[in-house]
Amino acid sequence: MGITVQNITGSTAMVIWPKMASCADTFYSVMYHPNWNSMLSSYSRKSFQKEERVPTTRSSFVVENLTPLTTYIVCVTCQSANPSRDQCRVFNTLERDPASASSTKKELALGIWLTSGILLLIIAAILLYGCLHILCRRRRERLQGRNGTSEQDHGKAWTKNTAQDSEELGWQSQPMQNTEEKHPGGIQLATIIENPSACKEPIMPTSKSRERVPTTGQCSAV
Repeated sequence: MGITVQNITGSTAMVIWPKMASCADTFYSVMYHPNWNSMLSSYSRKSFQKEERVPTTRSSFVVENLTPLTTYIVCVTCQSANPSRDQCRVFNTLERDPASASSTKKELALGIWLTSGILLLIIAAILLYGCLHILCRRRRERLQGRNGTSEQDHGKAWTKNTAQDSEELGWQSQPMQNTEEKHPGGIQLATIIENPSACKEPIMPTSKSRERVPTTGQCSAV
């Protein structure tokens, strides 16, 4: 067929073939495989690693993603037929291109940079979440402390007011006072029961008697 391989680099190669009249209504199959050994490999479509279909309007194809310093075999057939020896060519790729090596390094550096940036963003988000969580917890504790202090002060004030009210009620509900007086001559006078809230006029005792005569007031004595 007169197949030729041109522009061979470390990762690409251009395959050129003449047009065949029998493939006018079909397509061309470009098959290639690395590490070719004619003694161990057979010319069968199953023996090839990759296969590309090319329209019949073209008579060349650029094979890409090849491995540097590797022996390849490429075959061109019509309509996915099994190739013959005269339809194949063997070629060797070159060393890695400086341009491709630099582009690979750039891609690697870009991937590392993107990965590092993503990790830093994740770490910053975790730290920010932790700080916000701590601040919210401290604020909640402060609010709870203020509420507890207010409730405690309110309880103290309520207890104090209750004690004062109880004391005032005790003073208001104090029973009538009992007083006893003795005469200087040894005569025991009667006990006087007074109600300070009801009595306003004094009671005059009679001499040598246990009974007291009430004055013209609202008080009575026994």
